[in-house]
Amino acid sequence: MLVDDSRFQLAVARFQEAHCEDPATVEAEDGTVPWSVHYHRRLVAWVRRLEPEASEALVLAAHCQHIRRWTIPRDRYPMGRAGYKQWRKTLARYHAQEAGRILGEAGYDEITIGQVQSLLRKLRLKLDRESQLLEDAVCLVFLENEFEAFSRMHDDAKLADILRKTWRKMSPLGHDAALMVAATLPERLQTLVRNAVAPES
Repeated sequence: MLVDDSRFQLAVARFQEAHCEDPATVEAEDGTVPWSVHYHRRLVAWVRRLEPEASEALVLAAHCQHIRRWTIPRDRYPMGRAGYKQWRKTLARYHAQEAGRILGEAGYDEITIGQVQSLLRKLRLKLDRESQLLEDAVCLVFLENEFEAFSRMHDDAKLADILRKTWRKMSPLGHDAALMVAATLPERLQTLVRNAVAPES
């Protein structure tokens, strides 16, 4: 990947500008930052860790996975699984459109834009290696940065169900990394993760 490519640097800068508009904040190593800044920082780090030779399209997708997500809040859609799936589908289209617009303005060709949009929309999940790598990274960011706070809002049965569903979306490479992340969590959550992902007897 040509990290000194002016198109790449411009696109990443534009994505970063969008992330900085996020009204939600989180405490990070460098202080209080917009949630989207921290999220995408960790997502890119995980993509590079899982695949040091990640393609330009994959790294770009990691930089904009949830671009301006806060503009389409969950409460606009009905509660329940159907409403949730509708919300996620709308978000995927929106992220792909926003990413495509910024990448086009940065000078990217239609092929690269299409590759990034396909990754964002998970069109070839389980079939395409890079789509799976991005999904693994997304799951790892959740486990690393969001699961502990999420666990305070749900009972163990609900958390175990979420963990099992997340585990099924990940590859063996992602599983290995997830177990390493889980080892850094509080003991209760470590036990919950181990029990949730243990093979059924």
